[in-house]
Amino acid sequence: MKQTKNIRKAGFTLVEIMIVVAIIGLLAAIAIPNFVKARATSQANACINNLRQIDAAANQFALENKKKTGDAISYPSDLTPYIKLNAASSIPGCPAGGDYSDATVGATPACSLGSTVTPPHLLP
Repeated sequence: MKQTKNIRKAGFTLVEIMIVVAIIGLLAAIAIPNFVKARATSQANACINNLRQIDAAANQFALENKKKTGDAISYPSDLTPYIKLNAASSIPGCPAGGDYSDATVGATPACSLGSTVTPPHLLP
């Protein structure tokens, strides 16, 4: 009598592969928006920290040079000696691509992005 052997090749079926791809897609759909939000929040926090450092440098510049509130500041050249510079020997910029400005003693320094982004790049 002749016996037939059932030979089954090892591997995954199309349905199993489709289920795995669907699960990976679902996890990516959940993770990517959270990653984008966390990145925007960390950029805003870094920008606000830079604004605080610029404000402190402006105050120290005013004290050392006997400037009063409302006197002009030549940003960034006047504040460069009072801030830790980055690798390019300049005042650190906004991580989201904004530009800083500080025109007078006593004025709050500002980022060009300001409240146009979420979360806003403004000093509290």
